Amino acid sequence: RINAAFQFGRGGKGGTQLLSATLTQLTGIRFDGAVIINFAGFRKVIDLIGGVDVCLDTEVRSIHTGNVFQAGCQELDGSEALDLARQRYDLPGGDFDRQHHQQKLIRAVMEQVHDTKLLTNPLKADQIIRGIGSALTVDSNGIPTEDLVFALRDVGPATLSGVRVPAYPQIIDDNSYTVLDEEAEGLFRSLRDAKVGGWIKTHPEWVNEL
Repeated sequence: RINAAFQFGRGGKGGTQLLSATLTQLTGIRFDGAVIINFAGFRKVIDLIGGVDVCLDTEVRSIHTGNVFQAGCQELDGSEALDLARQRYDLPGGDFDRQHHQQKLIRAVMEQVHDTKLLTNPLKADQIIRGIGSALTVDSNGIPTEDLVFALRDVGPATLSGVRVPAYPQIIDDNSYTVLDEEAEGLFRSLRDAKVGGWIKTHPEWVNEL
């Protein structure tokens, strides 16, 4: 239960450090930094860029607001996008479907920023950057944030692939767990060796369509 590590560390810096150590022990991958985004910032950023267009494979009903997100494509504002991102109950794949929806939202944000050329508008770019800044807690391990942004300058929507860690749900001692499949080590090894593209090509069953 990986998310329990963040909670056990009481969130924030302590939770992030414990989560990082837990993931390193599990995957063999060392993490050099972390970013935490809060709910309020999530909504603000999406509203600043004018909403996002998301296409869903199945209907999603919110247990928090009662909203119904129909199967197909729709435009969402910040509150609606956050509501969708939080849902996992009554979905065919449970938490795996929630993960898929969150990946779709990440791509939708990138598409909106890219297609509308928002970052070429100095005023709007400043608003977005300030909005993102207020939404994020960043630990870059001493690397200047502007250097990270510059390094990611060529990452566009078309370069994204949604990957599901090979795993399956299992009830252990009346608690719900996600247990790694034997294919998981291959994914972790490809991440350690910077060969994820090759792993994706040979394991399409674990790739989420974005």
